[in-house]
Amino acid sequence: VHIPPTRADVLHQADIMEDVAIAYGFNKLPRSFPSKSGTIAQPLIINKLSDIVRLEAAMAGWSEVMPLILCSHDENFAWLNRKDDGNTAVKLANPKTAEYQVVRTTLLPGLLKTIRENKHHSVPMKIFEVSDVAFKDLSLERKSRNERHFAAAWYGKSSGFEIVHGLMDRVMLMLKSAFVTGQEGLKSKGVGEAAYWIDEVDDPTFFPGHAAAIHVRIDGKEQVIGVFGILHPTVLEKFELKYPVSTLEMNIEVFL
Repeated sequence: VHIPPTRADVLHQADIMEDVAIAYGFNKLPRSFPSKSGTIAQPLIINKLSDIVRLEAAMAGWSEVMPLILCSHDENFAWLNRKDDGNTAVKLANPKTAEYQVVRTTLLPGLLKTIRENKHHSVPMKIFEVSDVAFKDLSLERKSRNERHFAAAWYGKSSGFEIVHGLMDRVMLMLKSAFVTGQEGLKSKGVGEAAYWIDEVDDPTFFPGHAAAIHVRIDGKEQVIGVFGILHPTVLEKFELKYPVSTLEMNIEVFL
């Protein structure tokens, strides 16, 4: 089949079949019922896990937000009182604006910017996000890796520390239940006997003495998967927030 230069719309075999069908006449084609019923593809396990977390957070009265995955270098590090060691964040070689310089390594900047742009709404605000962050990983061919995180932020006249603590407890409980019952193919050895606890942690992003690390033990292996607490006043000042903010962030890929 030779395609004339005037037919720029013909790109694939399907385009030729479409022309043949039009020439023959769609109304002349015999009608028949499909031999196989329509099916829905099975979701990736990580996406199914994310949906469970989304549903639980939404049913607890929190609103989901979806900020951009790119942010400025200061928003990702300096504004959160964190230092860049040069081996963590994936940086854009030629960013168009100062607002999009790095791929985020934490979901907190997006949540705090969302609150900043919606300060005219009534308080308290309860927002969450389940999405990817990216880290440098020189051991991989693409030199980076994604991690699925869950984060939430409470903005109100009180600190709300106990509120985010309760949300964390609820999410951890439902994650364990989903794996114990094998919900839609979720299987992970040892999650049924998993345990978690919190320990006070000294993190410059948070107010001293008001932050805790989340520890889990799955299949006999212990690891820290996240942190929650009341944000430091200097962080609030950078993001132009006048009320206290409590945040929670955790890596949910460890449950797979």
